[in-house]
Amino acid sequence: MLHRTYTTDARHILTYAQSLDRGGVERALLRLTAGWRREGWRVTLVLASGERLKSDELPEGVTLVDLGRDRYSTLFGMARAVRAAEPDLIFCPGNYYSGAAAIARLRLGRACPPIVGKVSNALVRPDMGRALAWAYRRWLRLHPRFLTHLVAMTPAMAAEAVAEMRMPEVRVSVIANPPVLPAADAAPLALPEGRYIIGVGRLEPQKRWDRLIAALPRLADRQVTLLLIGEGSEREALAAQVTALGLQDRVRMPGHAADPLPAFRGAALAALTSDYEGVPGVLREALSQGTPVVATESSVAVREIVTGPELGTVVPREDADALVAALDHWLAPGRTRPEPVIARGDPIADYLALFERVIAQRRR
Repeated sequence: MLHRTYTTDARHILTYAQSLDRGGVERALLRLTAGWRREGWRVTLVLASGERLKSDELPEGVTLVDLGRDRYSTLFGMARAVRAAEPDLIFCPGNYYSGAAAIARLRLGRACPPIVGKVSNALVRPDMGRALAWAYRRWLRLHPRFLTHLVAMTPAMAAEAVAEMRMPEVRVSVIANPPVLPAADAAPLALPEGRYIIGVGRLEPQKRWDRLIAALPRLADRQVTLLLIGEGSEREALAAQVTALGLQDRVRMPGHAADPLPAFRGAALAALTSDYEGVPGVLREALSQGTPVVATESSVAVREIVTGPELGTVVPREDADALVAALDHWLAPGRTRPEPVIARGDPIADYLALFERVIAQRRR
């Protein structure tokens, strides 16, 4: 593998998260930190809690700072870790975490390194009521005050950031997440016999897995099963829904999977039924395995991933009939699967080139 040499005056990144078992943002952060380390940069990872961190989960050479309490508010004490580490740059891994970045900027003042943030979730939230949506827009428009630069994963998300955050275009870059690679040492996941639909993501209200479960008994194929990979606060409610619909034999919820790619590869199709998303990586993971997708219109980025009808179907969020029709379409016998969609570009190099520019501008 080619390793690039970067200037020695931009060699230390500090990044952070609440814990590493929350979802796609944190999994992407691990891939990023591993890539930055491979390229010779120092990386400090601050966690509110590393209690459930597996021994082999932290990329080699990453310095871990464990703040010791699994609460988001614990990250408000991150300024002390920044002072001790003296990084060249802080990386905020998603807009869920931007509040902690704002507090760090306030507490560190002029001593705060530049902060590069990433847009990880939708900036337009149709699930919010009028008052909450107004407050959320006001919060978004504060971001240019404490973020030095912003990374969006697709052009449409970048345009949304410019519009909703009022971030100047010159301070927004488009860089994709590094692709998920097979994990050779991951424990194999027992897959259902016969045809199955796969859903991968946190069991949280945002994901609206109840829509997918409700669609299952309406499908033409009454034998197809659902494999729902993930964990979260909605597990009991979803299990109750499964029982109420008599679907105990057709729904499996095995929890987390270290490597979901084999499960994507074996699925008849992948489904994502969220209210809102950023750039849903699970759609790219499914398409990388040649598995068609059905997704709700949960983000401006969805149609940048599902670029044509040969890859999948995008349906309105609240249209249950359209969801069932789309699932039936891709489950029809003999339906042609798409060719695997291969990721292009070098996100690690793009990130480090951006970091170089941001640090150089700060030092000038």
